[in-house]
Amino acid sequence: MVDADPFLACRSRLRAYGLLGDLGEADDVVQDVWLRWQDADRGAVRNAEAFLVTVATRLAIDRLRSARARRETYVGTWLPTPLVVDEDDPGQTAIEAERLDLALLCALERLDPVERAVLVLRDAFDLDYAEIADALSVSPSNARQIARRARERVGNAARNRPVDHARHREIADSFLRAADLGDVEGIKELLATDAIQYSDGGGRVRAARKPIRGAALIAKFYASVKRTGQFPLDLMPTPVTVNGAPGVRLVSRSRGPYSITAVEIADDRVQAIRNFLNPDRFAEL
Repeated sequence: MVDADPFLACRSRLRAYGLLGDLGEADDVVQDVWLRWQDADRGAVRNAEAFLVTVATRLAIDRLRSARARRETYVGTWLPTPLVVDEDDPGQTAIEAERLDLALLCALERLDPVERAVLVLRDAFDLDYAEIADALSVSPSNARQIARRARERVGNAARNRPVDHARHREIADSFLRAADLGDVEGIKELLATDAIQYSDGGGRVRAARKPIRGAALIAKFYASVKRTGQFPLDLMPTPVTVNGAPGVRLVSRSRGPYSITAVEIADDRVQAIRNFLNPDRFAEL
């Protein structure tokens, strides 16, 4: 009997999406790890999984450092690539998306690459501190200290909260309907007073370049969009789950993918809206 390839066995742990926040970059890391694995002296590798995780982590840290420079010149608000799951496909799973919600991924941008690696490996992939220490060439106690410091900087976004998916979908759908109608009062009723909306257009399409803060201003924004008719008339909405949160994907019959919206909900109110509009970021989703 032939042993399973260790690379295939731990492939999901090598996809550095949580570290990079970008699906394309994450897939490139997996490919690079596979090439390193093909060239490795297998006989000298005592623990294949530890070797592969170490290679993936270090490659991802290098990529993140260069990505940070590019994001500083990004036009408007940069958002992590959304992980989208069609809700009418029960066979499709998104464990990674559940662990790495958008609020957390955005909060991880506050961390330096090493802090981010430690927190993701520990909290998203349940590696113990000894494994993390080996991957980053630090001591286990140092890895533990880095994780504690990272959690303090990330704040509440790092804490897992119980989610009532059915209730969240109900609230999200109500908000999306009100937004589509430009219903100012209806929108304000569903939003937290200090809600915030982000739009990632990347300079490729028309989009707000700065976050819109506060329920009143967000409601006015959607009323203005409805009044001026900025959306194509042939949009087809599909309910989706975006990184574990309810959302919608809009496709234009004439133009193809148009946008993805994720709605973050807590305490029965919409806390944040993230609109993905840059077609370069989600064309393959």
